Amino acid sequence: MNITSWLIRAYFIIGLVFAIYQSVWGQNSYRSFAYNLGQGFVWPAVMFPSVGSFIGGVVLLIFIGFLVLRSR
Repeated sequence: MNITSWLIRAYFIIGLVFAIYQSVWGQNSYRSFAYNLGQGFVWPAVMFPSVGSFIGGVVLLIFIGFLVLRSR
């Protein structure tokens, strides 16, 4: 098992634990487990809001680049 697969598994295990924690004791515990699992999928953006802003900026730049390159 190489380091990449180990890191990917660790990321998803942390996300699952985060989703279980949020659905039982978290701020959004009144929401469904599916909602909390979705937040667990992007757990760094939920735990650290600045990471969420960075991800949003990257997605925006990719979208703008796609539009610019498509118009040519």
